[in-house]
Amino acid sequence: MRRDRSTRRWPARAALGLVVIALAGAAAALPPDLEQTLSRLPAEARARLQAQGARWDSWNESERRQFGQRAAQWEQRPAGERGAVRERYRAWQNLSAGDRAEVQAAAARYAALPPEQQQALRARFDALDGSERHGWLLGPQLGADYPALQPLLAQLPAPQHAALLAALHGLSAQQRKDLAVLVQRTPPQERARLRGELLAAPAASRGAWLQDALQR
Repeated sequence: MRRDRSTRRWPARAALGLVVIALAGAAAALPPDLEQTLSRLPAEARARLQAQGARWDSWNESERRQFGQRAAQWEQRPAGERGAVRERYRAWQNLSAGDRAEVQAAAARYAALPPEQQQALRARFDALDGSERHGWLLGPQLGADYPALQPLLAQLPAPQHAALLAALHGLSAQQRKDLAVLVQRTPPQERARLRGELLAAPAASRGAWLQDALQR
């Protein structure tokens, strides 16, 4: 049976329904003795907590009770399972709007498949190397390129994480393939230097930098 490119790339390899999981969590309003702590948080985190508090205040008693039950069920899950869900949720938040739309469309197609096809796709995903499964959390574009680019992303300093992902998203599919060739040619001890050069190159001229680096 013929499948379109997106279906072949995502559900067949990554069981997209798992990637699209997002927690709909809400927090109770902070008590007064935590207001000082709230004021010291970064503006984005403070706004998120305040929005969650406002959401809690808008609920009726039944909604609050249901949330309490869900929270209790969440706490009963193994710590490793909770950590995996949090990781997928953070990964979902970090996807671009375009990637989210692609994942949601693919997840809808996956959900419409017969159970036996879903199980077969999940089995294919489970059979992947753990690093490759983890790489799909980067989204449909970088997830496909992750096995080849993984050496560049390995042991990545936290301050460079967002910048490197943004740089990779800014490259075309062919440029990422060229970068993968360059990564494989670079000795492990030189890959930190390669990352630094990639990030130092202005976004508009990264293609030219890449071609120059390949010709060295």
